[in-house]
Amino acid sequence: MLPTLSRDRAPASQTRRRALRLLAALALAPAAARSRADTIPVVSARLETEEDDLVLSAEFDFELTPALEQALEKGIPLYFVIEFELLRKRPLWFPEKVAQWSITYRVSYSSLTRQYRVSSGPLGQTFESLADVQRFLGHVSSRPVARIDDLVKGARYEAAVRERLDVNQLPKPFQVNALASREWQLSSDWHRFEFTP
Repeated sequence: MLPTLSRDRAPASQTRRRALRLLAALALAPAAARSRADTIPVVSARLETEEDDLVLSAEFDFELTPALEQALEKGIPLYFVIEFELLRKRPLWFPEKVAQWSITYRVSYSSLTRQYRVSSGPLGQTFESLADVQRFLGHVSSRPVARIDDLVKGARYEAAVRERLDVNQLPKPFQVNALASREWQLSSDWHRFEFTP
């Protein structure tokens, strides 16, 4: 008689396990959604030839999260990287990386002058409002990324561009926040597009 009882209980315990798995999945879904990074949509990107250079122009719909805005206003500098790569497609072989380019912008706020400063290396520019900073960071205009001589005329290339917050350059306590909160993870996916010289 014992085997009969265990068979009768088996379907009920399987149903209970399935229900518990479903509840656990539903409970973890918001946490998984929160852990994903906020995105910077890529509005447009294109390559053009200017004299002997291949130049990149791109537009990002760039907007800081509230947590990043607060950090900036409290004096914590933020670093944003715009990255580009150009690959030549080859039949029956891996793509060849022809060009790679990146630029890092350091964004800081001075509460004394109430101005934002965006700098890259020794060069910098000041802005009166955060909206101006976001507009600046969301715009790449005619940036030389490769020499025309390095490209094969008529070959197919795949270009990719993205922008991201460099969390590795944040102060250590904020790097921990960046791991735990999506408000500290701001980036775009690689935006890929075709190019033929």
